[in-house]
Amino acid sequence: MPKVYLLDYVAGNVRSLVNAIEKVGYTVEWIKSPEDVEKADKLILPGVGHFGHCMTQFAEANYLPAIRKHIDSGKPFMGICVGLQALFEGSSEAPSVSGLGVIKGRLDRFDDSSKSVPHIGWNSANTTDKKVYGLLPSSKYYYVHSYKVPYKKGELEAQGCSVATARYGDEEFVGAVAKDNVLATQFHPEKSGAAGLRVLKAFLDGEKESGIAGLEAMEEGLTRRVIACLDVRTNDQGDLVVTKGDQYDVREKTDGGNVRNLGKPVEMARKYYEQGADEVTFLNITSFRDCPIADLPMLEILRQTSKTVFVPLTIGGGIRDTTDTDGTKVSALEIATMYFKSGADKVSIGSDAVTAAEEYYAAGKKLSGKTAIEQISQAYGNQAVVVSVDPKRVYVADSSETKHNAIPTTTPGPNREKYCWYACTIKGGRETRDMDVVELTQAVEAMGCGEILLNCIDKDGTNSGFDLELINQVKNAIKIPVIASSGAGNPGHFGEVFAKTKTDAALGAGMFHRGEYTVKDVKDFLGKEGLLVRQFEDSI
Repeated sequence: MPKVYLLDYVAGNVRSLVNAIEKVGYTVEWIKSPEDVEKADKLILPGVGHFGHCMTQFAEANYLPAIRKHIDSGKPFMGICVGLQALFEGSSEAPSVSGLGVIKGRLDRFDDSSKSVPHIGWNSANTTDKKVYGLLPSSKYYYVHSYKVPYKKGELEAQGCSVATARYGDEEFVGAVAKDNVLATQFHPEKSGAAGLRVLKAFLDGEKESGIAGLEAMEEGLTRRVIACLDVRTNDQGDLVVTKGDQYDVREKTDGGNVRNLGKPVEMARKYYEQGADEVTFLNITSFRDCPIADLPMLEILRQTSKTVFVPLTIGGGIRDTTDTDGTKVSALEIATMYFKSGADKVSIGSDAVTAAEEYYAAGKKLSGKTAIEQISQAYGNQAVVVSVDPKRVYVADSSETKHNAIPTTTPGPNREKYCWYACTIKGGRETRDMDVVELTQAVEAMGCGEILLNCIDKDGTNSGFDLELINQVKNAIKIPVIASSGAGNPGHFGEVFAKTKTDAALGAGMFHRGEYTVKDVKDFLGKEGLLVRQFEDSI
């Protein structure tokens, strides 16, 4: 098969990009030194994280002259995410650091006064003037970034560029840009399903004018994200299974109390992808204490899943400083890196985030720089770090009875209490801490978390709908995106949470696992309610 050369500067999940390249008929050759760039015919630069860190890494390794020479020679070059940003002159993320300057313009940060930042999810890449690299106005593409190239009509076109744009709130920005032999996408084609694979194939095949021109752009803006979540653990026979329980109790009430077995993780993940899931989340609820870290079963699950599932994958459980079976100390950052290299796009941190938040407040709201959240976000960007929060209600007669952030509730307590606050828990809900959900989410946001997975112990397994009061309280307290979780029992619950809260995404588990509803059922319902959703494409 023909080759494409890949230059990785700690770009996060490159395995999915390799899988996507192989899916469209090419093999990958790694660039290991500046001298290797010269032998590359087609060169791809992926990246996530900090613009300044990216450019500094390239400069220190003496890659910049080789990259410029490759582009100037007329050979095909593609930049993805930070790879796009590197082509411009600079970014407000690192004002003193220069970009390659291949295209004139600078990046700035999204305004977070009325919307969540990072911009995470499925959005447009609309081009109406030219046919560009398989881009379709009817398709949606996966974005995850905080800084963008603002779009001002005519400026990039005057440089000879073809431009595809997207809109987030009132801000229009560059989703993709093509100039001569260069294609760059702010979105991740390897995470954009068939739509992204089509763009990647068009670039590699050299089919620049392979899109559809002249069509009216579809509705712009983020779609409503629907996420499928799989709790994974070993059962009593030692097999990895997807399970689900009530308030985290995953054992059957009959059948000898065996662990509930709802299917195999890799097969179920692919099924949800083909139903149109916008993301798939794996939560590892088995510790695997006696297993060498390099052989963790979840690593292989990610490797296998990422071969056929081209949407973002999140992995939670065990992302902490630990000691391997041979006595070697292994940091949370090293474990996260292993997961990223195996196919994960994000890691989810649970109980350890509560401990880190307690230490943060004890130190007078000072960051230590040593927590898992800080280390991973500094290396891979805050969009790579999710904090999974497990709160439960504590009722009080009046808000003055507690130091915590209490809210009035329409669901009175057992003694008709009219207020409640949400206490954070650890160890799968088994231990309650003296910290409320607002305190926790604000602390982890300060540490560098990019997204909150907001569970609710009271709602888990009830099929009664999401806790709207909890979601609204957290959304009003922080700027980063929130994923609503726990309680979904039918498509109407997804419609309700999107209509009555500002949640950025909603997650389902048991209703999908049991086959009561599919992801497509939810998407179809949301579409009929007039909400913008991404529909699954199966053709590259």
